Amino acid sequence: MTSPVPAHITRLLLAWSHGDEDALQQLVPVVYRELRRLAHRFMSRERPGHTLQTTALIHETYQRLIETPHVRWQDRTHFYAICAQLMRRILVDHARSRGYQKRGGDIRLVPLDDASLVPLERTRDLVALDEALTALGALDSRKAKVVELRFFGGLTADETAEVLKISPDTVLRDWKLAKVWLLRELAGGADGI
Repeated sequence: MTSPVPAHITRLLLAWSHGDEDALQQLVPVVYRELRRLAHRFMSRERPGHTLQTTALIHETYQRLIETPHVRWQDRTHFYAICAQLMRRILVDHARSRGYQKRGGDIRLVPLDDASLVPLERTRDLVALDEALTALGALDSRKAKVVELRFFGGLTADETAEVLKISPDTVLRDWKLAKVWLLRELAGGADGI
């Protein structure tokens, strides 16, 4: 998630969080490329022919951002993490509103990460992953946040550590434990972390 102007983005985010609406108008063109990359990453995991397109996902995210009360933005990494969280919510809400079955259904199945955390046959869908992540959050909110930032947000271990104010080593430990727990939960047999 490298950006050619991280200080500029942070400055605009801080100005926006202090009520400067012009800062938001300046921010959007600067961050659009990264938001498009995030949205494309999400959409590439969806079933073919999904009714929500990448551009629509970006626009819905933007709409939710401007409808949100003033957020105390920390920096660009925090901003992208929030955008990733919004995109996740939009896709899950869309899947649920379309009436897809809780498990399986007609949804294209989604792996948890590129290292084939979920078996290659992609046995779980986005709704099931969201439910498992919500269950993990009830047991250990930090581990759930690590998964959300790394998997959904595409953040590196260092960026995740920066957002959560923990060490990169802690992020990597939480990431490993959370992946194992989620695998068991998606397979139907999680007992705890």
